Amino acid sequence: MRELFILRHAKSSWDDPSLADFDRPLNSRGKEDAPLMGEHLAKLGVKPDIIVSSPAKRAKKTAKIVAEQLGFNPEKIEFRETIYEASPQSLLYLVCQFPENAKRVMLVGHNPGLTELANILGDIKIENIPTAGVVGIAFDTSKWEEACRMKGHTILFDFPKKIKGKE
Repeated sequence: MRELFILRHAKSSWDDPSLADFDRPLNSRGKEDAPLMGEHLAKLGVKPDIIVSSPAKRAKKTAKIVAEQLGFNPEKIEFRETIYEASPQSLLYLVCQFPENAKRVMLVGHNPGLTELANILGDIKIENIPTAGVVGIAFDTSKWEEACRMKGHTILFDFPKKIKGKE
């Protein structure tokens, strides 16, 4: 069994138009939602073996906050340039390359690639993964190189407004 948790970065700030997209930080809502989602995932027993994240500022911060909530050492997060602005095909290739000793992987990144990846791999149609939203997909295989070529079972689709009861 392999489990992939696809986490979109929390809400980011557009306040400073001089910042490059890559450098946009979390806004106040993002700083509130990231720990909320981390706490929620911890309550569900999500314990990733590895966390792989985009190095963009908003994704990096989200990954670190959620990692701390899950008891995962933030220093061990793997940052991959290829996740920023990645196509779903690039993300799929990344999934194929996950180490076989990692049974549960969290991938932190951006839309539209993450939503498209969730729809390629999962068995429910998701219109959009909201900011700080997470999709969990379980695969009936012991190899990531097989998981990336099959339909998994979507076991989780949560996001801050749903957790707060505001859906």
